[in-house]
Amino acid sequence: MTDTRPIAFIGLGNMGGPMAANLVRAGYPVTGFDPVPAAAETAAGRGITVVGSAAEAVASAQVVITMLPSGQHVLDVYAEVLDATPAGALFIDCSTIAVDDARAAAARAVAAGHRAVDAPVSGGVVGAEAGTLTMMLGAADAEVADATVVLEPVSGRVVHCGEVGSGQAAKICNNMILAASMIVVSEAFVLGERLGLTHQALFEVASTASGQCWALTTNCPVPGPVPASPANRDYQPGFASQLMVKDLSLAMRAAESTGTDTRVGALAAAIYEQYDEGRGRDFSSVIHDIRDRSEG
Repeated sequence: MTDTRPIAFIGLGNMGGPMAANLVRAGYPVTGFDPVPAAAETAAGRGITVVGSAAEAVASAQVVITMLPSGQHVLDVYAEVLDATPAGALFIDCSTIAVDDARAAAARAVAAGHRAVDAPVSGGVVGAEAGTLTMMLGAADAEVADATVVLEPVSGRVVHCGEVGSGQAAKICNNMILAASMIVVSEAFVLGERLGLTHQALFEVASTASGQCWALTTNCPVPGPVPASPANRDYQPGFASQLMVKDLSLAMRAAESTGTDTRVGALAAAIYEQYDEGRGRDFSSVIHDIRDRSEG
């Protein structure tokens, strides 16, 4: 039997809007809220019932999904909606936030008589539109099946990473890898340019050799070799560089709190933090910064 529980979706921006639309296409009644008028208008055009407040969105919800910019936003929204939501609702936070914030939000939801998991995502706007996101689920064993059913219409894969907060841990570790790999792939293309290699030649070698990685074969930082990459759209995100700065900041915060030596991750964080021109552009546009800093 098709699951048709009412869903409240709070945060209908570049990621949340397409995710909510995929839930509508899967047959769920979705009521949404976003304080940004343009996001709310776009969501309404995708079949989402848009209302004027988060509290109104959750009034009849059995599932509450949040996709918000920061941990403080999540905690603030939970403070607003926990008492307004019918008892026993399943809260799924898909934001990328600190592990401590994820656990605090879940604890508040449970204390209010609900269930809670964290499920940050990887795959960017393209994955959100296509419903192929990788969902990193932090949940008690008892909640895994229920959360997975709800997440399937927006995902290509749901990975149970452990208890609440583990999804966030997996997300920041993954994005630290992604940031470092994008930087070194970009450096390799700039070096190849200076050595007389064409972009296509380097791509054809590295994409089928030991240099193969997602930053090269899916999000290639130069136009041409991967037609769907943001480089072919003047680096329109995609995954914006300022979001990478945020995720690397969370990773560095976690590294400090656990005493972990992350020298390469720290260097990647510093490079993206200093890359001011990347704001509003895909994180692969860091290749411009590498060219600018190169001599000659």
